[in-house]
Amino acid sequence: MQTCLIKRCQVEPNIGVLNYPCAYIVHCREWQSSVCHYRGDHESNCYTEPCTFQLWDNNRQRSKSPWITPSLFESFNNTNIVDEFTLGQNIDHDTALDVLQNHWETWITEDDFEAISAAGLNHVRMQLGYWSVPITSADTNSTTSVDPYIPGAWPYLLQALTWAKQNSLHVILDLHGAPGSQNGYDNSGQRTGNPMWGSDQDNVPRTLDIISFIADQIGGMIDVLELLNEPTAFTSSIGDVLKGYWQQGYQMVRTSAGSSLKVMIMDGFLGVQNWENFLIYPSAQGVLMDTHEYQIFNYDQLQFSMSEHINASCQMIPSLQSYADSNLFTIIGEWSTAATDCAMWLNGRGVGSRWDGTWQSGQPTFGSCDGWTGNMSTFSDDYKTFLRQYYEAQVSIGEAIQGWVYWTWKAENADDWSYQRGLEGGWIPQDPTDRMYPDICSGS
Repeated sequence: MQTCLIKRCQVEPNIGVLNYPCAYIVHCREWQSSVCHYRGDHESNCYTEPCTFQLWDNNRQRSKSPWITPSLFESFNNTNIVDEFTLGQNIDHDTALDVLQNHWETWITEDDFEAISAAGLNHVRMQLGYWSVPITSADTNSTTSVDPYIPGAWPYLLQALTWAKQNSLHVILDLHGAPGSQNGYDNSGQRTGNPMWGSDQDNVPRTLDIISFIADQIGGMIDVLELLNEPTAFTSSIGDVLKGYWQQGYQMVRTSAGSSLKVMIMDGFLGVQNWENFLIYPSAQGVLMDTHEYQIFNYDQLQFSMSEHINASCQMIPSLQSYADSNLFTIIGEWSTAATDCAMWLNGRGVGSRWDGTWQSGQPTFGSCDGWTGNMSTFSDDYKTFLRQYYEAQVSIGEAIQGWVYWTWKAENADDWSYQRGLEGGWIPQDPTDRMYPDICSGS
């Protein structure tokens, strides 16, 4: 890889963007140099090295996970409702729609977008379930029925996109739930042990038509379209179709929205190295890789000491840098400061945590959940110090590549997951460039 030239980033206050191929303008927070490297034998094939940017996740339009807003699910007084699929199965349409509309109108408001911009963040990642996309029979040969889901979020998405623009925030729109479920997790809309997205032959074509519709209808209002969130590529039914879906989805976006809309794919929990030489120039352009970083859903990681959590984060940097340098620009698309799985219903409504042994008997336990989640008034000073260190270590990952997205902006009962509450509690800085531990990853 040869160095070709030095480019200057244009000043545009309060805006930073992903580091797109250098055929596009790169806006930065301040004047700085960006080294451009060849990806081929001509200057037009070059790309710019990172201009710092930060992102956060907006869970306004997302498939609703019970742990973020447990009160919404509790309001129905029906423990059979564990996701949006079972909500539609168990509650009559009009009652469910009334509750959902109140949620869409009140959970994330214009004030939140103003606060996000004031916090120095420059992107939002919004989530959308397929059932909220108003596709018609003129747009697809597949069924347009979304039963038992309750549609209606689309107008609220459009409002949120307007608020983002008014507050100089760029948007990554993420298809968070696909027909049949791409992972069986409640965040896909359906908690199931048998996700059918890849095994039902109608689901992938239907999803591609939905991607085409989104790109055509609102491609000019967003900056990045993420083709699918967290497909479990380690399962054969999903892994067998995922590569083809990424390729076809990319083509759908290019056909519907042209080359200005960026496309994001995900590693499918396989690790980015499993996607070497995939959708890179010249076969594709404007593609980004998303990988998610959590250390709380496996027993071997839960047993980490505080310092081991930090070291494990820092040790991710070399491999991610290597992939990003020679393949696709890469972001840490989800991570949090949570060090346990103690947040109520994080593992699903009615499901306990690995940490305290309430998730499954006969497994290791690590102690009480008291003081690890919930209201920050219960957090010790030592724990808050760790949260700040853990935050800075994981930010270091994102800033060593092309950026980061924190999950999530707010949560009702889990301050260890909330960026908003982290700002209030002091373990997340008011300016994301501030560092108390600037060398936290220097020894890794």
